[in-house]
Amino acid sequence: MQSATPRDGWIHRRRIGSVLAAFGAFMVLAFGPSPVAAAGTLDQVRQSGKLTLGYRTDAAPFSYQDSAKKAAGYTVTLCQKIADKIKAELGLTSLNVDWVPVTLGDRFKDLQQGKVDLLCGADSATLSRMKDVAFSIPIFPGGIGAMLRADGDQQLRTILEDAPPLEHPVWRGAPARTFISKKTFSVVKGTTAESWLTGRLKEIEIEAEVVPVSSYEEGIQRVLNQSSDVLFGDRAVLMEAAKRSSSEAVVDRLFTYEPIAIGIRRGDEDLRLLVDRSLSQLFRSAEMSKLYTTWFGKASVVTALFYQLTALPE
Repeated sequence: MQSATPRDGWIHRRRIGSVLAAFGAFMVLAFGPSPVAAAGTLDQVRQSGKLTLGYRTDAAPFSYQDSAKKAAGYTVTLCQKIADKIKAELGLTSLNVDWVPVTLGDRFKDLQQGKVDLLCGADSATLSRMKDVAFSIPIFPGGIGAMLRADGDQQLRTILEDAPPLEHPVWRGAPARTFISKKTFSVVKGTTAESWLTGRLKEIEIEAEVVPVSSYEEGIQRVLNQSSDVLFGDRAVLMEAAKRSSSEAVVDRLFTYEPIAIGIRRGDEDLRLLVDRSLSQLFRSAEMSKLYTTWFGKASVVTALFYQLTALPE
């Protein structure tokens, strides 16, 4: 057997190196750069001095455009306070906060692709969404509500208000539904209310056609012009719209519990930690009560307890 020469060992190591390099390149192409190699958002903000925040323009009181075309709302206020915390933590003398409008259809994609650093809207944190994006600790105890015309079908309103949650197969007062004519329900496309209503429609025991709409504004208009009997959606958003008009009424019931949270890119744990710490400190402060009152009115004992329990300990 011919003994290996130093040159043979060098060639062998070179071949192994080539194979490993090719394998590494394949892994990057197949799965993307590793989290360690990828620069985190905070590193990028430190270098650029810029933070990009995405917000919806049609989700008042959480996020919307005010009369000056600027971002406003409850979640927008929270994100601005987070931006202040980021600026202080990174020791920046200045931080340019860029507010970018996002749509219902593209908001999570914009976050994944790095077009925005945080989503500051009215997004429910769900397990299915967590496959694509991460979320902060909850910022609001949200859930699905229903809006009707104030002078609409009172029997329908009574059924909606008196019914147990739709997770149960049968509602109270079922016999009365026999006398209700076919109804039209609307729901905003791309929201959790859409999938929820689709999955529970048979259990409602009211014959109804579901007409999806592209925005809350469109859905509310359909209720006003009687094209739809009911608009299902985030109850806080519906309540805010009802405050601006005496023609709409929101039933006194929360059909689901859906914690609303701030969207963050998956794997960006340093940013997530800073966001959660900022929110936790705010939730424990006296300032939180004033902030909540500004957008939603005086908080109930249950709501105040929600923020106390949501805040994480140091």
